[in-house]
Amino acid sequence: MISSVISSNRTNPLNVVQECIAKDMLQVNAVIEKSLHSEVTLVNQVANYIINSGGKRLRPMLVLLSAGLFGPIKPQHHQLAAVVEFIHTATLLHDDVVDESAKRRGQNTANALFGNAASVLVGDFVYSRAFQMMVAVQNMRVMEVLSNATNVIAEGEVLQLLNVHNADISDDAYLQVIHYKTAKLFEAATRLGAIIGNATADEEEALSQYGMHIGTAFQLIDDVLDLSGNVLEIGKNLGDDLNEGKPTLPLLFAMRHGTPAESHAIKHAITHGGLQDFSTILSAVERTGALQHVRLMAEKEAALALVAIQHIAESPYKTALQNLAEFAVKRNY
Repeated sequence: MISSVISSNRTNPLNVVQECIAKDMLQVNAVIEKSLHSEVTLVNQVANYIINSGGKRLRPMLVLLSAGLFGPIKPQHHQLAAVVEFIHTATLLHDDVVDESAKRRGQNTANALFGNAASVLVGDFVYSRAFQMMVAVQNMRVMEVLSNATNVIAEGEVLQLLNVHNADISDDAYLQVIHYKTAKLFEAATRLGAIIGNATADEEEALSQYGMHIGTAFQLIDDVLDLSGNVLEIGKNLGDDLNEGKPTLPLLFAMRHGTPAESHAIKHAITHGGLQDFSTILSAVERTGALQHVRLMAEKEAALALVAIQHIAESPYKTALQNLAEFAVKRNY
């Protein structure tokens, strides 16, 4: 279990992470603000709205933390942390249009405020600005990692689209979507910090594995919170994924282990979308232990992340990465 790997710390584990790199994150935020500027007013409005909408900025944090393991954090790291955040932001702008989402993090989505066309086009601007910044670093390995990650993320988006309303998807196929759509950018973030920090090939691979497992754990817990979270804390309505016809691991588990009536209700909801039988489905999810099952999967992913970096030298940055693994599975938002 993750709790047995990490030393007990009554402080919010995310606070430990944020305190470790607080000054550097101020530098990252300055880079973000400067780099978002455009002479086109609408670009500034939409980009600033989404970038300042209350995200945890986990991916840029991972760039900084992995860099700090191998030496001083430099301006190049601030630049790459901003690049990673921009890639993430662009995917959010596009995702919300595809999903027809009206809320994210408790606020109106950009597409709800500015329209689908503006959201898609500004997402393109944020993507292209990220690549301009990436080129400025003048490191071919960095370009290779980020261009590959962006391509894989796009494939993940398409895979998820193909799986909407598919109640027959296997667990492995769903996990592939997670690895492509979510975990890949976490993996790229930790690998980038190692690359710019001149880590060895083994150290770079260790950080890459850490990022991949942490990213997977985060998405699995997101799936749990979609069916059990506090609406005010998670910033969206319960059952949003189900309403959109997205199969997630808790739903797939409950469908396999539920009664015939429960399984039928879940399959019908995934196939057709909507929340008509939501109370029945929530009862099935609870009765079958689906949420506990997926939480356990997330804990195993977080534990694997810790194993990946066990041979990295001790430092405040390693402690922060350990705390981030704890936060990944214990969070309620």
